[in-house]
Amino acid sequence: MRTIREIQDRILELKKETGVCVLAHSYQSPDILEIADITGDSYKLSAAAGETDAKKLLLCGVHFMAETAKLLNPEKQVFEANPDAGCPMAEQFPAEVICAAKEKIPGCAVVAYVNTTAEVKAVSDVCVTSSSAVKIVSNMEQKEILFIPDCNLGAYTQKHCPDKHLHFLPGGCPQHSAITADEARAAKAAHPDALLLVHPECRPEITEMADYVGATSGILNYARKSDAKAFIIGTEISIVHHLSLECPEKRFYPLSNRLCCPNMRATSIMDVERVLREIAEGSAAELTLPEDIARDARRCLDEMLRLGG
Repeated sequence: MRTIREIQDRILELKKETGVCVLAHSYQSPDILEIADITGDSYKLSAAAGETDAKKLLLCGVHFMAETAKLLNPEKQVFEANPDAGCPMAEQFPAEVICAAKEKIPGCAVVAYVNTTAEVKAVSDVCVTSSSAVKIVSNMEQKEILFIPDCNLGAYTQKHCPDKHLHFLPGGCPQHSAITADEARAAKAAHPDALLLVHPECRPEITEMADYVGATSGILNYARKSDAKAFIIGTEISIVHHLSLECPEKRFYPLSNRLCCPNMRATSIMDVERVLREIAEGSAAELTLPEDIARDARRCLDEMLRLGG
């Protein structure tokens, strides 16, 4: 049986042979992050993919991230380490449901979280990330806004954009939205000296207790730079592990052990090696999007760059 190090060494050889750039989301396991060329949250991966000279990209994350990378880099080949790794939040509303909801709100604009499918982005007016939602919504001309699919991120955005009227569908991240205020209070009581850092996909009653609210990249950077020595991490539990390895002089505690995304755990180091081998052999399945979907979804992303720049 091969060791993880032997598999990683083979991946490094295949990357050199194929010229593939490996993109790994921050929620991936350490053995994958160690061999990745670019790591970060979903939007950082897509944006950074355009800055590399590589013409072939291998995404280690979930499906909507690979779609976004392709939308922002249409001239490049995009492959998925595990094409079956989806995102329940991204997939919970089909495009026709969004269109029907928009018709009921005269003059509204549709703001789509980046955690959505290309089909949903194609019927939306602008895309946002968890770190840019407040800025982009503030910069929009429209006052009536249908914010989809995460109503918790939407509530956080509404709080910081009081001049706007946000409408929601009952959607959100199954993991973040399941955590209760009682769990947050219990974590704070168990670790009274720790700062609470949470993702805005958490419920409003939890973000109101937090010392910091931000995207995955923001939580990571805050914990790295803070003079504090203890933190409760209110996002995917892998971030606790990564920060503990990176900052051994500090202590990190999960807000809840239930904050574990099975979809992010679906990709293994063996998947990465297999797809790289298939790329080398010319048999790998490339991600493609219908031309009309790609065109309209790219417009939504371009508007994000315009309003958030």
